[in-house]
Amino acid sequence: MGLSLNPTARLAVAIAFATVLVAAGATTNRFDLKPFKIDLTGGIPRLKCLVNSTRLPGKAIYPDAGTDKGIELETLRELRTEWATTFDWKVQQAELNQFEHFTAVIEGQTVHFVHEKSKAVDAIPVILLHGWPGSFQEFLPVIEPLTQPSVSATGKTVSFNVVVPSLPGFVFSSAPPANWTVDDTARIFNTLMTEVLGYSTYVVHGTDWGSSVAYSLYSSFNTTVRAAHFTFLPFFPPAAQEIAENNITLSDIQKVTEQRSISWNTTGTGYDIEQTTKPNDIGLALYDSPVGQLAWIGGKFKLWSDPRAGTPPSVLNNTAILTSVSLYYLTQSFLSSAWIYAQNPNFFKTVYTRAPTDAPLLFSQYEYNVALWPEEYVAKVGNLVSYKVYDFGGHFAGLDNPPSLIEDIRNVAKYLLD
Repeated sequence: MGLSLNPTARLAVAIAFATVLVAAGATTNRFDLKPFKIDLTGGIPRLKCLVNSTRLPGKAIYPDAGTDKGIELETLRELRTEWATTFDWKVQQAELNQFEHFTAVIEGQTVHFVHEKSKAVDAIPVILLHGWPGSFQEFLPVIEPLTQPSVSATGKTVSFNVVVPSLPGFVFSSAPPANWTVDDTARIFNTLMTEVLGYSTYVVHGTDWGSSVAYSLYSSFNTTVRAAHFTFLPFFPPAAQEIAENNITLSDIQKVTEQRSISWNTTGTGYDIEQTTKPNDIGLALYDSPVGQLAWIGGKFKLWSDPRAGTPPSVLNNTAILTSVSLYYLTQSFLSSAWIYAQNPNFFKTVYTRAPTDAPLLFSQYEYNVALWPEEYVAKVGNLVSYKVYDFGGHFAGLDNPPSLIEDIRNVAKYLLD
């Protein structure tokens, strides 16, 4: 039986409905929210031409130097050959476009993001934040699974509405002003989640530079961010001597990570110094050199990931690396992405401080990541409720070990729902 309303009631409903439409339109217009489709095919002919015409040495000058001195010639030659022959950008672009992309203008900055929604009305909003030399692409393997319902350990069903933005200056997000900081990025991303997309509360995940933005959100926007998951922290990882002096016992897996951390700190941060102090030098030098960008970025993917990369559960193969570098080159964002270092020279905080929030914090330590944070140190910066150590994976968890990252983000719901 239908519901009959008197004229006054019908008018009230009509006015209310119109008000909602006007408000929604005003919000949309305010942020210029609109769908976005990736179409970079116009840049492929030049990319292919430059890749094919770039000369590499016939042989390594110092073949025994190892990866500590940078990407090895044979590795670069292999990647370059695949880029020039079997790599198909149109196929990769089609895969990227399988997701729902959008742009919005917040504080004058164009923000690109993926927004995939669960069919569940009670889905939990989560924002996934990448770093350098990554992009939104490193989270693509986890997006669709997170939108699907999963049963928690206590029998409750959980799924997520997933938002994956590009950091300012990265790929499709516009380059910010010169004095832009990670705290500024946190502020506009909170606006993205709460005002553009209408989520009153949400969960955040961060890695690399994304961990710094995520921690700023966790600390400063503690009424909207109600849980956080990290695989990296914006705090100086403790030195081996400090860990020993504090009588902290490491597992065999953590001991491997500790050695990786020592190596990264002693010989692996040259790129950091260059991009912090002279971003224009490297940015302009490689601006129109796809093979140069491949050497600079590809070497990080190879060195910072699990040595078993490309074998299950890892999906970090050569195609994934070439897709990432193609995004940087084709969007002409290599230079602007490097500037995040110069804009935030004190990325690693020297003093561990606790965020003023009771929101649960979860942390995952991967064996082949480039830095180690023992549980005792992670507990200093927030309300630590879960600390996991994985024997597979490296710096790019979304590509290195997607199942574990999916599991850990789902585990956040345990502390929100159960």
